Amino acid sequence: MAQAESTRRVFLIGFMGAGKTTVGRELARRRRARFVDLDDLIEQREGQTIAQIFASAGEQAFRRIESAVLLSLLQENAGGGDLVVALGGGAFIQPENRKTIKRAAGTTVLLQASLSELQRRCQNDESRRIRPLAKERDRFAELFASRQALYELAEFHVATENRSIEQVVNAIQEILSATRPEVKQ
Repeated sequence: MAQAESTRRVFLIGFMGAGKTTVGRELARRRRARFVDLDDLIEQREGQTIAQIFASAGEQAFRRIESAVLLSLLQENAGGGDLVVALGGGAFIQPENRKTIKRAAGTTVLLQASLSELQRRCQNDESRRIRPLAKERDRFAELFASRQALYELAEFHVATENRSIEQVVNAIQEILSATRPEVKQ
């Protein structure tokens, strides 16, 4: 009888600028896992940027698309294989996404930093991504405050402020090593 392959699905959550994509890429590289940035996958599948989706269809439509793409990703990965997913800042806030992650036996890791640090990172972000919800400083702060209680639902929390990417990834690796991976058949 063949033994089932050990599979680990790690979901990085946190506010805009927390470092989910950067940390996720390095974590996946070290774990020899597949890395997926959910926002990038949405843009690829929809043929539009996140900003364009927000502008043309609104946030509610974007959230429906986000949930559908997350579910599809996990169905495609149902056969196994390690996966590291960087969720968009609002993805974990949606109850159906949390349920989807739980059903997939996902490990959730919150990447945390202070509001001022996240604002600094988003202002200095030279990537191609325009963050529709980061345009106004007051709205950014309100959104940050409104999401904190739900972010706290993550299984594990890792501070990113004043830490290198390597230090953050090492902290996550320690967490993952201390917890037993789920076995999928």
